[in-house]
Amino acid sequence: MSSLRFEALKKINAQAAEVSATTKVTAIFAENVFTHAVARQFLADEAYKSLMASVKNGQKIDRSMANQIANGVRAWAESKGVTHFTHWFQPLTGTTAEKHDSFFTLKSDGTPIETFDGDALIQQEPDASSFPNGGLRATFEARGYTAWDPSSPAFIMDIGTGKTLCIPTIFISYTGESLDYKAPLVKALEAINRAAVDVCNYFDKNVTRVTPTLGWEQEYFVVDEGLFNARPDLMLCGRTVFGHSPAKGQQLEDHYFGSIPERIYAFMRDYEQESYRLGIPLRTRHNEVAPAQFECAPIFEECNIAVDHNTLLMDVMTRVAARHGLRVLLHEKPFAGINGSGKHNNWSLATDTGVNLLAPGKTPKTNLMFLTFFVNTIKAVHDYADLLRASIASASNDFRLGANEAPPAIISVFVGQYLSKVLNDVKERVGDKFDEQDESMLKMDIHRSIPELLQDNTDRNRTSPFAFTGNKFEFRAVGSTANCANPMTVLNTIMAETLRQFKKDVDGLIEKGEKKEIAILHTIREYIVSSERVLFEGDGYSEEWAKEAERRGLPNVKTTPLALDAMVTDKALKLFEDNNIYTHAELEARHEIELEKYIKKVQIESRLMVELASTQIIPAAVRYQSSLISNLRGLKELGLDGSSSCTRSNLEKLTRHIEEASKAVDAMVEARKKCNNIADTREMAIAYCTEVKEAWFDKLRYHADKLEQLVDDAEWTLPKYRELLFIR
Repeated sequence: MSSLRFEALKKINAQAAEVSATTKVTAIFAENVFTHAVARQFLADEAYKSLMASVKNGQKIDRSMANQIANGVRAWAESKGVTHFTHWFQPLTGTTAEKHDSFFTLKSDGTPIETFDGDALIQQEPDASSFPNGGLRATFEARGYTAWDPSSPAFIMDIGTGKTLCIPTIFISYTGESLDYKAPLVKALEAINRAAVDVCNYFDKNVTRVTPTLGWEQEYFVVDEGLFNARPDLMLCGRTVFGHSPAKGQQLEDHYFGSIPERIYAFMRDYEQESYRLGIPLRTRHNEVAPAQFECAPIFEECNIAVDHNTLLMDVMTRVAARHGLRVLLHEKPFAGINGSGKHNNWSLATDTGVNLLAPGKTPKTNLMFLTFFVNTIKAVHDYADLLRASIASASNDFRLGANEAPPAIISVFVGQYLSKVLNDVKERVGDKFDEQDESMLKMDIHRSIPELLQDNTDRNRTSPFAFTGNKFEFRAVGSTANCANPMTVLNTIMAETLRQFKKDVDGLIEKGEKKEIAILHTIREYIVSSERVLFEGDGYSEEWAKEAERRGLPNVKTTPLALDAMVTDKALKLFEDNNIYTHAELEARHEIELEKYIKKVQIESRLMVELASTQIIPAAVRYQSSLISNLRGLKELGLDGSSSCTRSNLEKLTRHIEEASKAVDAMVEARKKCNNIADTREMAIAYCTEVKEAWFDKLRYHADKLEQLVDDAEWTLPKYRELLFIR
């Protein structure tokens, strides 16, 4: 039988890995980026100083300087063969967006020229109504603006033989509301800068700026393009909605850190080369735990730029894979029964004096500063755990959370046994001297000094959604398709709010006559006491932890529609408004957008499951059913008793699963119709979650996957897991 599956399998053997010549990274790194060094070369002193003041201090660039900068950027871009430019932005679709314009124009007398002025650099006007806006804009109110973000450098994107100048921008509506991921992130970074500098000045008056840093880890699957094209669910949903587990999956754990297949290796080297040219500092590549799963990770960067680089990398990987006859799957759970993919967000805070505020120090003063920011982070997570959960909520991440090394939906903090002891000592013995301990242990003298804390003395807890890993916190619950800006906006905002409150609390004690260090320690102790229930060192997957978390009063919200409620509580509205991140209207609009996104994704998957079951799975089973019936008739005609044969047994099983699958298809269609008649978006999302996804997805899949096991392989048209995962 001919099908896309078998055509793809025939062609795979003809695929050859294309290996490009090795290029030294330092020779090409950031060659397609308008770096500070390039700016120094192409800009006059006045324009260069204006740009640097904007990048470093957030100072506004006036229009006259913008014209000079635009001319310099165009001169550099044209020297690289660029003919077009675009404002590159990150709307709430979850992908990037761009509208290309040419440098070419005509003067009034018809003379052709190339030009790029300050107005084009600073601002453009895409259609705001065509992007998700949560009701902020009506369809007939189309105007929106993209505005240049000077803190993220312009870059050149090579696509085939074309080159486009990309200018990172924010995206706002005509009335000023943010319609993207970058605008609120930039505000959150400034909020934490102000709050953190105030607290840092208790310890070091030379600190004038604090910058959040981010090191993401991108996990992904790679499958053959032909097999991908033969799976409509991978094409339209990014995951397999059907598919029986193969005899061999990841149980031998032989894929993890194993030898990288040649074809994948060529693809990795190719996308790395493009990434280096774009200034993305990739450092790590390796096989992940599941078959066909891989990971890459960069060197830490300033948070805003790191977010841009991750978003850009996902585009680059997807495009480059096609050159190798491959497809990248970024979905959090593309295959059932094996590990899903996350995007661990490793977050810390760095001062302009060169100090990592979450790295234990070498002096009593720096250790007290470390303890201050360490405890404030725990307090922020405790107080706003529901918002952190909402920040990583999505239809795709719901499939992953709590399964196969993904952390559970319960937000908790892991700090390790030694730092747990430090926190307990601070809580219990403020003012007392600590006993001398073995050098491998943490030693503290709370009353007079805090000697050096030892780094790397914590194990790594893979089941913790928020774990301290030596000099940073790792937010492990972020999904692989997510834009890092969303969880980073929330994390930096709640940290800014907690630090602001910490400053008020400490200053209040100082005003009452307490010495500064004692006031800090007393406040730290209060924060430890009030937030210690969020600390957990054990197995986050265990049923015991779920019960313990409930006893502690920690939320365990397992589905996206309910998790998103945290976005629009009075507490959340006050938090974001007080820190100038979102207005009430903006936050409510984002809540609406996320609910609509959830509905549409479940809706699409449901429709596709019905289509695949009705047009491929059940027909294949019916064809095989007919052959079994013919076999039984033949036995009877020959005078043989087929009543107890394996053919009859298989026929009975097959018939039962065909009937049950057909019933599930009809029931899912009816359930979806009922959901579509619900007017309220939140109620519709909850209904799609419970009445469609939870009620019928697994039931229909169960019978479809059983049919896959029973039907003759030659009749089965969909590529199987063993082919998708092991042929590349």
